[in-house]
Amino acid sequence: MENPIWEKYAKVLVDYSTNVQKGDLVQIRGTSVYTKDLVKAVYKRVLERGGHPIVRTSIEDLSDTFIKYASDEQLDYIDPIIKLEYETVDKFISIGGPLNTKNMARADMKKLARRSAATKPLSEKLLTRSANGEASWVIADVPTHALAQEAKMSFDEYSDFLFKACYLDLDDPVAKLKEMDEKQTAWANYLNNVKKVRITGDRTDITFNVEGRKWISCSGLNNYPDGEVFTSPVEDGINGEIYFDFPQLYRGNEAHGVHLWIEGGKIIKAKADKGEDFLNAMLDMDEGSRGIGEIAIGTNDCIQDITGNILFDEKIGGAIHMAAGASYPETGGKNISGLHWDLIKGMKNGGKIYADEALIYENGKFII
Repeated sequence: MENPIWEKYAKVLVDYSTNVQKGDLVQIRGTSVYTKDLVKAVYKRVLERGGHPIVRTSIEDLSDTFIKYASDEQLDYIDPIIKLEYETVDKFISIGGPLNTKNMARADMKKLARRSAATKPLSEKLLTRSANGEASWVIADVPTHALAQEAKMSFDEYSDFLFKACYLDLDDPVAKLKEMDEKQTAWANYLNNVKKVRITGDRTDITFNVEGRKWISCSGLNNYPDGEVFTSPVEDGINGEIYFDFPQLYRGNEAHGVHLWIEGGKIIKAKADKGEDFLNAMLDMDEGSRGIGEIAIGTNDCIQDITGNILFDEKIGGAIHMAAGASYPETGGKNISGLHWDLIKGMKNGGKIYADEALIYENGKFII
């Protein structure tokens, strides 16, 4: 029997997020056995829309096995079939459902960095095609016991949280997403006329040159759930220090109390109360990994606490995030890296954002 929640979820991903049209080649990726119900619902909806679905699924994430046993030659190898898909598929729908959120926690960091460098051209190709309007993509998750445990919730509590964060508890989640986009677009339009953004707060005073860069409202087209306004700052125009009070998670590892100092757009010093070695290993991944690829303001008030899932955590209403590494070409960003690590900072306790010296955001809320 079909579950109405998966049918509703699939319609958002297929009809709204990627806008599948007749004749589109659509890749549907599921990372584990837990994704099968949503993968099936998406597959059915793509067919109903006249698209051509291809499915890539796994019984579990094999990344830890690959990193552990792959030789340097294998780490550098790019499957020509995967390369062809990145070059030709029209719509990408990726559905996560981890069995274990810590499967990469003890992975060799040097091998991780080498693999990220090898796959960097694939992500660059997709981002460029997306910026040019040649392709579209969305990532989403289903509830799993591993995600619930990471978030310190029961499975039922986490399921309710996930569906509410996606507005799937509403009769028309797309209407809510469009309402979100209208409000965020107004903020983005305001910021598009701004030259400099300054963020202040606990151990934080940092300025971003954003002149000529495009601010984008995120409302379910690439991430689901969603809720942020972001841009990629001018590469050499970031100066100051910033402290991230929330735990920072990346590939199953954690860094707590992350404190960064930035000069001329490069992270010159990085400290952490926990996970400092991992933090610096990731920042030393490649030539662009100490650059700043994104600055964003989270707006989803249905998400308030760190859950250990970046898809949700970066959207926290009342928080900002800054990404070390790759920029987004659609904003005008030029920094290239195999790293894109979103670092999250709470703003409800005295955090402020200034746009060309005008106070526009205070204590977790826009005031314009």
